[in-house]
Amino acid sequence: MRRSKPALRTDDIARTPQRASLRPLFPHARRQRGPNARVAARRGRQAGPPRSGGSPGAQGGEGPRDASRREGWPYPGQVSLEEIIAVRVREYRLSRRVSLALLAEQTGMSKAMLSKIENAQTSCSLSTLARLADALEVPVTALFRGVEAEREAVFVPSGHGARIVRRGSNVGHLYEQLGSLRGEHKRIEPLLVTLTDASEVFPLFQHAGTEFLYMLDGVMTYGHGTSRYEMSPGDSLQFDGEGPHGPIELRELPIRFLSVTAYGALPHTP
Repeated sequence: MRRSKPALRTDDIARTPQRASLRPLFPHARRQRGPNARVAARRGRQAGPPRSGGSPGAQGGEGPRDASRREGWPYPGQVSLEEIIAVRVREYRLSRRVSLALLAEQTGMSKAMLSKIENAQTSCSLSTLARLADALEVPVTALFRGVEAEREAVFVPSGHGARIVRRGSNVGHLYEQLGSLRGEHKRIEPLLVTLTDASEVFPLFQHAGTEFLYMLDGVMTYGHGTSRYEMSPGDSLQFDGEGPHGPIELRELPIRFLSVTAYGALPHTP
């Protein structure tokens, strides 16, 4: 007797969370620090016990390489392209409530191959990615969401900013650089400025860009163009750097204020 075709199984969809985001990829990003971070991450991946709740692979359960559940990845640089694609394919498949069997039929691939893709056990060709994106109704680029090149960051501990020379250095103005990116990203210049008994109010300054001041300690009168501003701790001032500006009167010393200059193009350092 001819058997009827079994109904499509969707129990895997019911068992698996419907949302998969990249944020859980890096649960310990703030805990892993120092030169041994990569070693700790590798050990975490090797020694970590598998999570219960479904067999790996075929029916969409939590496989051993389910990137949305794994621990020990301190930052994105340690996530491979295959792992990113695995998370994205699973995420979009589950959001559309599509089983592996149905996705295999729509893409013309086997369930075994799809299982390998979702568990980051194989590298996809461009044609495979195109078929997956077409079946999941997303752009191909969506399958790479979360792949980031390493970005530059500068951390300056308190009191460890570099002492730099500016025009006001000749009259006792002390400048501490609070960080500086390189190349095209060098568009702002944050400085901690300190004025003491040895500081003078001359000269006035003019430069490209927009400057922002925030008073930390002391009291001073600051000029911009023909305007005068009495500045105490907590006060701020923002102005066009092209206008002549600078301290006019140092009323309570020592004076410390934060100066942040934003440039539309790379600044010329005097």
